[in-house]
Amino acid sequence: MDRMKLADALTRLGVPIASASVYVRLLDRAPGRLDALAADLGMEVGQVREAYDHLVTLGLASAVGDSGDFVTPRPPAACLDLLTRQRAAELDAARLAVTGAFESFRRLRLSQYTDNLVEVITGEQIRWRIKQDMDGVRQQIRRFDSPPYFFSGSVNAEEELEQLGRGITHRTIYARAALEQPDYLAGNIEPCIRAGEEARVSPSLPVKLTLVDDSIAHVSLSITEADVNSSLLVVRPCGLFSALTALFELSWQTALPFYGGDAAPARLPPAERKLLSLLAVGLPDERIAVDLGISRRTFYRRVELLMTKLGASTRFQLALHATRRGLL
Repeated sequence: MDRMKLADALTRLGVPIASASVYVRLLDRAPGRLDALAADLGMEVGQVREAYDHLVTLGLASAVGDSGDFVTPRPPAACLDLLTRQRAAELDAARLAVTGAFESFRRLRLSQYTDNLVEVITGEQIRWRIKQDMDGVRQQIRRFDSPPYFFSGSVNAEEELEQLGRGITHRTIYARAALEQPDYLAGNIEPCIRAGEEARVSPSLPVKLTLVDDSIAHVSLSITEADVNSSLLVVRPCGLFSALTALFELSWQTALPFYGGDAAPARLPPAERKLLSLLAVGLPDERIAVDLGISRRTFYRRVELLMTKLGASTRFQLALHATRRGLL
């Protein structure tokens, strides 16, 4: 091997430059005195002695004679192979140490990160947190609307109407139980639909859910699982957030379109479209009559007239014809 390449290889193995120069020079000469080696290298005797002592420590050289003034290298084949193995072992140990340190760091940071993906909000903090996150909406709100409610219907409507006025898109799937709440249809749902909310209805909803843009999800129990609101889950983008988003979009596809303003087909008067929608979601006759502000007798007469107009002999056929004709 070229002497310069050998010296460079030795330094890569951790041998100091001075010691590497001394070793390469030793290979070119017979064992001799230390002072003669220093003269050949043009170095101070003390510097050469220090460099040579390091070679002895590494197993690359040994002293000849009791005085230590005679120096000689050890055969390169054995001693350099040993040095290479030692350095390889040290590198492996260092690699393991670095890997272990990184894993510890990653676990710590991942733990901190995942700890913030889902928060549990309880008590009086629920109202404050909902308002805080809703005030930060920029593009859209997607919601499963089901009782019980954290706020009154009028508060919900006021907030949504303000957001709709700012161009925020609202898509809401209402549970049948929401329509059965006294005054909730007239006081909360209908004003929002007239203002531009896209609304659909489902017989039931698995949870209460609000998706604020693509950044925050609020999840709480529905009326079938809790008598009161006691906790709110706040979910940030993660696998759970993606699952909640997919759940909403799938439910939207299968929910029944709600009647609404100019967006609804014009082939039926508004009063008949409203009656047809309430029938389709399965509300009790008494509840529909109350929502429409009519007597039960008037309700039955309007149902019969609607069935006649659409050519249906049963309520099932009425819903079927309305769906096929795009009246819902």
